[in-house]
Amino acid sequence: MKRTPLAETNGRDVRVERLRASRTQDSEAKTARALDAVRGLLRSGRRITIAQVARDASVSTWFVYNQPQVRNAVQTGMATQREQGLQRPAAPGRQQVSPAALQTELALARDEIRDLKKERDRLRERVRLSLGAEIEEVDRNQLVGRVQQLERDNASLNAELTGTRDQLTALEGRLRETEDDLTAARAGLRRAMRSVPPQ
Repeated sequence: MKRTPLAETNGRDVRVERLRASRTQDSEAKTARALDAVRGLLRSGRRITIAQVARDASVSTWFVYNQPQVRNAVQTGMATQREQGLQRPAAPGRQQVSPAALQTELALARDEIRDLKKERDRLRERVRLSLGAEIEEVDRNQLVGRVQQLERDNASLNAELTGTRDQLTALEGRLRETEDDLTAARAGLRRAMRSVPPQ
């Protein structure tokens, strides 16, 4: 039996709705894990960072940054730790920190630094692209204005050149007339000098 377009549309809508519901459920589960991670870090006295929350909750740093509820919880926890310091739970006795624990802390710190550097580079690139777009827009407008000004200057110079050429042509004509007059005057002077009798 051939399926009608309406049935195909309904089937596609159902699949889309299921996919949307699955994504929503996944996002809610990730959010709950991230919030639990923030609370756990506060209880344990470990430093709260976006990278550490992402690791403890098994989510990406992008998710922590872009989920407002999680990002606000992280920022609140970080502010609390800044104000109150790291509140480590009281130990029954003096506990010696093992080299392995120190290496783990160092590795976590390095991972956090690496994540922060990547995020810094991403933000720099976004700022660079944003500023580049603004600068290009300004330059384009200035360039259009400059081209228009150059076109006006070119038209003015062309008109001035045409006028100068006309003046030059007129001056050349007058110069030729003056030269002809001078030649005629010289010839007349020579004839006059020859006609004067010697004394």
